[in-house]
Amino acid sequence: MSTPTRSDRRRQATVAISAVIAIVGSFVGSGVLFGTPIAEAAGGALAADATLVAPGTGAFQIWGLIYLGLVAYAVWQFLPAQATAERHRRLGYPIAWSLVLNAAWILSIQFDQLWLSVPVIAALLVALVISFRITATTKSASVVDAVVTDGTVGLYLGWVSVATAANVTALLVAEGFEGFGISPDLWAVVIVAVAGLVGLAVATLGRGRIAPALSLGWGLAWIAQARLSGSPESTPTAVAAIVAVVVIVGATVVVRLRSARGAASTTRA
Repeated sequence: MSTPTRSDRRRQATVAISAVIAIVGSFVGSGVLFGTPIAEAAGGALAADATLVAPGTGAFQIWGLIYLGLVAYAVWQFLPAQATAERHRRLGYPIAWSLVLNAAWILSIQFDQLWLSVPVIAALLVALVISFRITATTKSASVVDAVVTDGTVGLYLGWVSVATAANVTALLVAEGFEGFGISPDLWAVVIVAVAGLVGLAVATLGRGRIAPALSLGWGLAWIAQARLSGSPESTPTAVAAIVAVVVIVGATVVVRLRSARGAASTTRA
């Protein structure tokens, strides 16, 4: 085991500080501290009944698990075995950026800057795609590393993918976008379909990683729930979301099985 360099220590400290910033931001965004709950901020543009692709309120419970994973990662990457590991050297700053951008997104909503929240969440999504790519192309050192690192990044990416679609839609609706004469139901189905395609891409890139499929499926399932039992109602959107969940989960299972068979064949060879 090599000795950590100053660069390693700076990276570890940056991740830890960014995690603290993100956690403080989460308390502000939930209204626990001095902030306003996200669903009520920005004129309610991100509430469960604001648009046809807004997930139901219960969907946001996943943030508790994601934040738990991010705190676990901030601690995990400080341990000696991870300090000089190449995958953590590559992962540190992208994850740190995602944490800071997460807090920045919450602040943009708190200050009613819905227009600013879109480029911020887009940048957050890019940081997570980079992080996911790194986890997908580097081998985890242990089961714990796979759960804490790969699992957290996967859950984070899947959920933010759904959140990005909801955020962009919320901005368009708030700005009075009328859909070029196309019905809101059809637009919602198209957006959900795009989310499904993202799920297929992630399944392929990640060779069947379970975590992103779970969080993507979770978000889409709550969109279906909100459109079937809440307002505004939209059966087409709900059906599209359910189909997308089935497709994402099914594709993930197929890709994972094929990857496992390929790895077994290589080992035997």
